[in-house]
Amino acid sequence: MNFNEAIRIALQSLWANKLRSILTLLGVVIGVAAVIAVVTFVNGINSYVAEKIFNLGADVFIVFKVSPAVTNVDRYLEGEKRKDLTIEDYDAVREGCKLCRWVGAYARNMSGHVKYGEESLSDSIVQGMTPSVAITQDVDLEMGRMLEQADLDNNAPVAVVGTDIVETLMPGVDPLGKEIRVDGWEYRIIGVGKKKGKTFGQSLDNYVLIPLSSWFKQFGTHNTAMRISAKATGTGPVLDSAIDEVRVILRTRRHDPAGGADTFDIETNSSLLSIWSNLTGTFFVAMIGIAAISMVVGGIVIMNIMLVSVTERTREVGIRKAMGARRSDVLLQFLIEAVTLALVGGLIGVLLGITVAKGVTLLVGMPSVIKLWAVAAGLLVSASVGIFFGVYPARRAATLDPIAALRFEM
Repeated sequence: MNFNEAIRIALQSLWANKLRSILTLLGVVIGVAAVIAVVTFVNGINSYVAEKIFNLGADVFIVFKVSPAVTNVDRYLEGEKRKDLTIEDYDAVREGCKLCRWVGAYARNMSGHVKYGEESLSDSIVQGMTPSVAITQDVDLEMGRMLEQADLDNNAPVAVVGTDIVETLMPGVDPLGKEIRVDGWEYRIIGVGKKKGKTFGQSLDNYVLIPLSSWFKQFGTHNTAMRISAKATGTGPVLDSAIDEVRVILRTRRHDPAGGADTFDIETNSSLLSIWSNLTGTFFVAMIGIAAISMVVGGIVIMNIMLVSVTERTREVGIRKAMGARRSDVLLQFLIEAVTLALVGGLIGVLLGITVAKGVTLLVGMPSVIKLWAVAAGLLVSASVGIFFGVYPARRAATLDPIAALRFEM
């Protein structure tokens, strides 16, 4: 028996018992679908985080009161007791960092209320910022202008808004020059950002950008989460030297004791991405473990069904051996049948996993990226399951005595 004939007979056998074959596939389908969906989501989220959230550049770093990447509860609570970063800290870094090309600062209120006329919009991000911060936050304008240093110096009541503000509050109206109220304070729109869409079910266009000085005037300078961002004059050693300069400046201003820990955190693009990758990697490993259990269950079902198939086709095996089939021919036939069954399940699982991932992306905006290596790995794992759990039934069929097999009756 050649290989092609073995595959043909295996497919015919599977097609003859369609319901049983479908039920047998479920474990493998669920396992592979889970792996593909998780890999697709993890890769999509990592790509999104790298491009949109932590897209700082290799020469940019940010100073936090407490790093958003802190996952240890005790360290987070300890960090919350630190002194806030202040506008004076920002001024000192801007003036004292010789290896910084530019220095910026920003603070956010994540639940602003924006009103125009009788229309209003809640849960808007209200961010106070210096003009240089726009460079690292992917803020491209559709119309108007960006915040300028003069706006910051004069506490100007001006704002750059996202498209949600325009589309919801003033559809069909030219927004430039219009007055909106942000948590009761009046601002004049000078620019509108380009539409970014949604991710994780949340809009990226529901924001108001105002001068940092105006933000402090409205929301106060205490208990803020102000951050200082800086772009070094180079990468590698130059970036490290710039960070050291800023660390010395802030430690001196904040009176951090010699030999003691910093009362602030400094993160770069690579450090934030590394921490994020570790978090998603842990989630990925946990989900792979769950999927592996499903694959094992599917493999056990395949083995049991193949044992039933061997029993049902005992006379067929006896006839084949009586006509000259060797043990290796019978072994190959049943092994190919098990692998084919697992591969079909793997293929369905791949399609199901991709469909689920893309469906969730369309519904809630969660990023997803299909990787060919994940598809290949899913099919390889399913084939391996078929081989591993198909060996025993195939050996059992191959070792049947032809005489006893011909006498066998169900």
